Amino acid sequence: MVKKQVVAGLGEIGYPFLQLVSKSSPAVGFDINQKLVNKKKLKQLEKIDTSFLHICIPFNDKFITNVKSLFKRFKPECIVIHSTVKPYTTKNLQKKFSIPIIYSATRGVHKRMLYDQKRYTKFFAVEPDAPKSKWASSTYSKMMKKCGIKTKKMSNPLTLELAKIVVDTSYYGWLIMYAQLSNMITIKNKVNYDEMWSFADEIHKFLGNRPKMHPGYIGGHCVIPNLDLISDKTLDLIKEINLDYSKILSKRRKKGKKY
Repeated sequence: MVKKQVVAGLGEIGYPFLQLVSKSSPAVGFDINQKLVNKKKLKQLEKIDTSFLHICIPFNDKFITNVKSLFKRFKPECIVIHSTVKPYTTKNLQKKFSIPIIYSATRGVHKRMLYDQKRYTKFFAVEPDAPKSKWASSTYSKMMKKCGIKTKKMSNPLTLELAKIVVDTSYYGWLIMYAQLSNMITIKNKVNYDEMWSFADEIHKFLGNRPKMHPGYIGGHCVIPNLDLISDKTLDLIKEINLDYSKILSKRRKKGKKY
């Protein structure tokens, strides 16, 4: 029996993902912005049972409530969270549902998300005591394989929730923060940033552990907002230094400086 997939949240992650899963089975998108929804297709597939409900909405205080609402509307067999979420969110969600909840963190750059989703392995995890966890894992992996995407299962959702924040966005932010700090030192001592960093070029070439980052301001809605999901005082230095650096950068650019 043919079943549909629903992608909730048609933003920078959800819309490209909808394009991908449409290759494996009937799929339709849903969003609070009705202009993004194909209402005709939504109506056509209304009476077809939902296999997977893919959650691609931003995380906020109402996230669990919003997921509950989407579940009531589409009645899926399984929910997959693709959003970056606060640690323990999957565990807390699973306690409220009698269907399996999969956490499958998203990797990629927004401007080329479709391309990146195809080339990155899609990590996922299910709570060990989740109902039908083996079925959920197997079916999700097969579905993603039909879309041309490799999958890898982690031992538990918490590890993956932390991985997304700690070793992806926050690590990237930490590297940029160090570039900001090193640029503040060059400004203070009136030396050239690029010339100073050229000393590390060969070290990075041979060892791969001295990356030179562009000392820009950290904007966007990934690195800085994701810090609030983990609430770690040390990682919060990224926010603090980024704010201080923005003031320095603003003055420098008024003088025609690159950074």
